[in-house]
Order: sequence, then structure tokens, then C-alpha cells
Amino acid sequence: MDKARITVFDTTLRDGEQSPGCSMNVKEKVRLAVQLDRLGVDVIEAGFPIASDGDFAAVQAVAAAVPRPIIAALARASRLDIERAAQALTAAVRSRIHVFLATSDIHLLHKLRISRQQCLEQARDSVRLARTYSNDVEFSPEDATRTDPEFLFQVLEAVIEAGATTLNIPDTVGYTVPAEFGGLIESIRRRVRGAENVTISAHCHNDLGLAVANSLAAVAAGARQVECTINGIGERAGNASLEEIVMTMRVRPDHYAYETGVTSEQLYPTSQMLEEITGVAVQPNKAIIGRNAFAHEAGIHQDGMLKNPLTYEIMTPKSVGVPDSKLVLGKHSGRHALSLRCEQLGYKFDRRELDEIYRKFVILADEIKHVHDHHLFELIRETYGDSHRIPPGRVEAEQATAAAAGASDSRRMFPPGVPAEFSAANLGSGTAGEHHGEQEDYLWGV
Repeated sequence: MDKARITVFDTTLRDGEQSPGCSMNVKEKVRLAVQLDRLGVDVIEAGFPIASDGDFAAVQAVAAAVPRPIIAALARASRLDIERAAQALTAAVRSRIHVFLATSDIHLLHKLRISRQQCLEQARDSVRLARTYSNDVEFSPEDATRTDPEFLFQVLEAVIEAGATTLNIPDTVGYTVPAEFGGLIESIRRRVRGAENVTISAHCHNDLGLAVANSLAAVAAGARQVECTINGIGERAGNASLEEIVMTMRVRPDHYAYETGVTSEQLYPTSQMLEEITGVAVQPNKAIIGRNAFAHEAGIHQDGMLKNPLTYEIMTPKSVGVPDSKLVLGKHSGRHALSLRCEQLGYKFDRRELDEIYRKFVILADEIKHVHDHHLFELIRETYGDSHRIPPGRVEAEQATAAAAGASDSRRMFPPGVPAEFSAANLGSGTAGEHHGEQEDYLWGV
């Protein structure tokens, strides 16, 4: 059965840039746009041309530099905005004008100070104008999830009649929840005349931490475009995270039988580039691309990882462009990981000797959190001197034996930085197994 194709609309350069501290100049936007093209997104929203001369120039530059994806420019529902957006998109091979207008009563009353009827007419007329400049026009009813549904349907019907090709339903303030948002998308498909002839899109914010869940609910309800950003950056709590949406579909096709054009191996490199450009660090425990996403400290987890990574990882690091998993030595680490690292550093101990090293290791880890290689060298030498050094020739021989046996390269699970003279044996199916008989006590893995 063929999977439905989901259009990935990346708004990192527009909505993401509105995140405090994440502004980008023209050169930086073009650089990131080239990487987004490499990532395989379908639409790049390059900016808001009316906002500033710099944003206008950035949209122009991106449109000229990246020919494959659709390049979108944002415009309020006004003539000046739409004309400015059209001018900025002149060089694009494929362009889209993205028109938005608030539709919720709270926005109409307190921000725009217009009536519902005025809103409907302004939306219709603006889309009609945009269609004179582009055959691809997207309309967003801002604050859709707090808009009276009946009025929302009226506005959507009006813009479809005026020529809109994509209806984007934004959860502008991150207010909705998955069941509710999915129900809204279903109602739009059922109640709005002409909805079957346009693409329905979802644009979710993360104020309640539900942006990705809401986006997936929308897709399950029939939306065929998702608007998202790299690292989930954006106003306030951010936007739906592109990498989380894409990998949820990849890992759980039993629930989300959809495909995208995204090359998942480019997710981590794209995330790293955005972090470098903006200077805004990704939270360590960020799903998919955080530095702890494939890092393991708990002993039980480390033991499982060393035996088979599938025990604690539902996707491979390489599938998202991360070099490899990492085992972090800390107070929760166990003897298996400690034994592996000691052998990688060129030392081998029997069970009793390792227990002594482990006892001192735990005391040290309680004090300094992360135990690095130089700490281990010092601890080993204080306890046993150099009497347990593995002869270099034996190390190389064990590496070759393990490689020939097809053992997984567990050496890469530790961060790099080990001096060359301490290159270690691959323990995927070799010496580590000596410490792990079928009758081992439970704490050995801890």
C-alpha cells in the first residue's frame, strides 16, 4: 500500500527566526537555505519581505540561490505586503505567497479592530490579489484554534473561491490539544466547500508542549502539509520540531503510514548548522538531535547497549546523521561499561580487581559527575600501577579478531580523545563476554 506524501514546509528562516536571539543576516539565511535544500524539505519560507529591507533581500537571495524547493514569502492581508512579497520572489523557480489574517474574535476585537464581515472580505480580496502574482497562494487564518468554527469555515470557503491553493490552520498560541485539533481538521475537510481541491496544512506552536503531537493528529485527520522548524525554534516556546515529526513517521509507520522527502541523515548536520549560526544551543535532552539523545549513563542501559543497541535505542544514530551512540561514565554507570573503557585505555582486570576499581570509581563519580579518561588513568595507576597494561600487540590482535567476527564497534560509543597509544580492543563479542556469564548477578550490568 502506497504511503501518503506529506509536504514539509520549513519556516526556520521566518517563524523560527522570530525566536529571541535567532535572527540571521542574508548570508546566514542563504547558507541555511542551501542546507535545508540538502535536507530535502519541500517548501522554504524564506522571510517576511515587508518587515525590513534585510528580510526582503534575504528572500530575494534565497529565491535565487535555491532552485529546487518552493520558496515562500509571508504577507499580511494587505496590498503593500503582497506586492512586496511578489517582488522578493521574482527570481524563484517556484514561488508561493503566504497570506495571513487573524480570524479569532479576540484578535479581531483587540488587535485588528474590524468586524467578522470585514475580516472575511479582506481575506478574500487579498488572496485574489496574491493570485495575480502567483499560482501558488497559501492562506492562514491566524489564531484558527480560538476562532469560532462556523466563522472559520466561512473564511476558508471564501479564500478557496478566491484562488487559495493551500489552507494552513495555525495553532498560533499553542492552545489546542491533539484530539481537538484532529477534529478541527476533519471538520474542515467535511464542512468547507472546495476543501477537497486544496492542500490542508498544520502550523502548530509549542506553548503546551504539544506542537508535534498536534501536527501528527492533523496529518492523521487528513492534513497533507506540516509547517515546522529545525530544533523547534520559534516564537515563545517554539514551533513543531521538524526532526521529531519526520522521525516519528519513520519509526512508527504502523501508526503514521506517511512519507516525506526529507533525507533523515541530514537532520543532525542541519541542527548543528543552525546552532552555529544563531549561537542558541540545543537543549541536551532534545529528542532526535540533542547531545544526550544517543548518550547512555545508567549502568543497566549501558550493559544492554553493549550487548545490542536495540535494547535502548529505537533508531540508529546514523539514521539522523549522528556519528554514533555514546556511553558516559558517571555515578550511574556499571561495571560492564567501566570494564570496556578500561580495556579501551589499555588495561584489563579480573572480576575482583575490577570491583576494586569500580568501588573507587563510584566514589569519584559522586564528586565530579562525569569521569573522563585522565581521571580513569589516575585512578587505575594509583590502585594497580601499570601492572595490568595490555601488551600493544595483543590489543591490535584482539581488534582484528573482533572485526573479523563482525562485532559491533563499541569503541565509538565513548567520546573521542583517547591517545593513540591507548587504542583499544573491540569488545563487542570478545573479552567483555568473559565478565558476563549466564549466571551473572544482576548488579554486574549496573
